[in-house]
Amino acid sequence: MGNLLKVLTYNELDQGPNFFLDFENAQPTEAETAVWNQVNAVLEEAQTILAELQSYTGAGQEIREAIQNPGDLRLQERAWSAVCPLVAKLKRFYEFSLRLENALRSLLEALTSPPYAPTQHLVTPITPPQLDAESEVNNEMANRMSLFYAEATPMLKTLSNATTKFVSENKTLPIEDTTDCLSTMACVCRVMLETPEYRSRFTNTETLLFCMRVMVGVIILYDHVHPVGAFAKTSKIDMKGCIKVLKDQPSTSTEGLLNALRYTTRHLNDDTTSKQIRALLQ
Repeated sequence: MGNLLKVLTYNELDQGPNFFLDFENAQPTEAETAVWNQVNAVLEEAQTILAELQSYTGAGQEIREAIQNPGDLRLQERAWSAVCPLVAKLKRFYEFSLRLENALRSLLEALTSPPYAPTQHLVTPITPPQLDAESEVNNEMANRMSLFYAEATPMLKTLSNATTKFVSENKTLPIEDTTDCLSTMACVCRVMLETPEYRSRFTNTETLLFCMRVMVGVIILYDHVHPVGAFAKTSKIDMKGCIKVLKDQPSTSTEGLLNALRYTTRHLNDDTTSKQIRALLQ
């Protein structure tokens, strides 16, 4: 985190930061430990959430049969038994999004306010999400969950809304502090991915995937938060370079990331986006 903050003060950012971030062996400093622990706990929980999402099957068949046979008590009970555990899962996914939102806020505070130690930002009261009992889904919770799942990409929407809210609530903090943080991280990841010397330092292929995911994630956030987005000529993100880095990798590893840029960004189809960039993503 300290290295990243140094880059944020770099006066010639357009030339690209010329250093390597050791994602595999990085350890938090004492001042960074509080934020690191909070974010790490959420990331560890994310592994369980992802596994549950991948195994989520739904109960479409049971629901259809119950609707088609309203007088069949056996089918009604079967549908109820199938739906209840799924609702509990959906509730856990939604509550995880709230924890993810709080973790992102802490991280943004640490990265965009360098005069203060990360632990000082945690002293600022943040209203924690009020989570209900494990199996309880009252009307208010059901309404919030419905709005959450109505989005095409609920978790991404949570992150983009959290970033936008962070910017709007911190009136004294220039929006550029946040967008520069995001564009810098995108630049750092791109440089490490396209530089053979840096790539060779990674001992795990998963780290390359991690860099690509981070790069795409911060690009999407930047595009949602910045007034003109990531694809405009004035953007501080080298979109051509980022897309080229992704296309240079095996398609099995990057097609989902390219689709994320195609379908979850806000400004790709704006008039300010060059035809070259649009063509690269076709």
